[in-house]
Amino acid sequence: MKYPVKFAAGCLLASALFSCQKTPSTTPAAAPKEISVAFYNLENLFDTENDPNKDDEEFLPASNSNWTPERYQQKLTNLASVIEKLGDADGPEILGVCEIENRRVLEDLAKQPALASRNYKVIHFEGPDERSIDVALFYKEGIFRPIEETAVPVTLPDASEKTRDLLKVRGIVNNDTITILVNHWPSKRGGAEISDPKREAVAKIVRDIVDQEQIKNQHAKLLLMGDFNDTPDSKAITDILNANKNAEAEPNRQLFNAFAQMAEDKKGSYYYKGEWDMIDQMMLSKSLLTNKKLSYIPNSATIYQEERIKEKEGKFAGAPLRTYAGKKYLGGYSDHFPIYIKLQAR
Repeated sequence: MKYPVKFAAGCLLASALFSCQKTPSTTPAAAPKEISVAFYNLENLFDTENDPNKDDEEFLPASNSNWTPERYQQKLTNLASVIEKLGDADGPEILGVCEIENRRVLEDLAKQPALASRNYKVIHFEGPDERSIDVALFYKEGIFRPIEETAVPVTLPDASEKTRDLLKVRGIVNNDTITILVNHWPSKRGGAEISDPKREAVAKIVRDIVDQEQIKNQHAKLLLMGDFNDTPDSKAITDILNANKNAEAEPNRQLFNAFAQMAEDKKGSYYYKGEWDMIDQMMLSKSLLTNKKLSYIPNSATIYQEERIKEKEGKFAGAPLRTYAGKKYLGGYSDHFPIYIKLQAR
């Protein structure tokens, strides 16, 4: 099944029938021996300017939340201070994000003093989400070389309901090709009966993308990351995506969920109603477990939860320190902890 796609600005249609393909003039430098790959839900990273084409009224200076330029700058500073340390002291080589309003906020984030020297580049497409939030990918130029960028639309059971696209990026690391799929699945709003079918519909699309890639190349290296709004034991992930913690040992399982064991250990990236949920996850094709050039470092899956990004007291002590609690401004980071894994480049 082919999916309609969107094209990034500057791509020539003649050279991009199904996606935006790039041919950079420079070759990336040799990759570091360990490559950090991270994902972070940035929790409503909106600028302060009114966009008549977006539902951004909640995040304006005159709104009830009083989203001022000063608060926006504090949010950028906070997020940059976390990203700069994800994975290692030099930050992640590849970083997927979600809950961002537009390309401007991504570029503003990359320009923060804590990140400016990292030379992050951005891949982003404007999406149709009803809340005006998108997914995107940061990468370090010289380590990762994108060769194809695709926004894959998602159709939900109620076709009139809009949600964020999937972001599919194929690129080169250490002379090896890897395909990354950034996800932000529909929330649990409305309860399981209403929301489960939505995530299962997205899971079928993702599974189909994986199948297409593996039909073309049974050794295709695939990495799925994102806020799945579902736990690793859900039907959407275990039955439809065929992802679990034992992919290497079970030949009928095509994907290894690097964060499934953490869920079993009652750990999580998101705290809701007194429970930890491991809804931010990364899943890998088996080729990334055994490949000799580029492979997953066993047990490298990590929830980044430095003390300074946690609530300090009260019933939410230990939970992510968010920007707002309802309408109350906390000046925090995000309501999710970021996650990361490491790949070995040989």
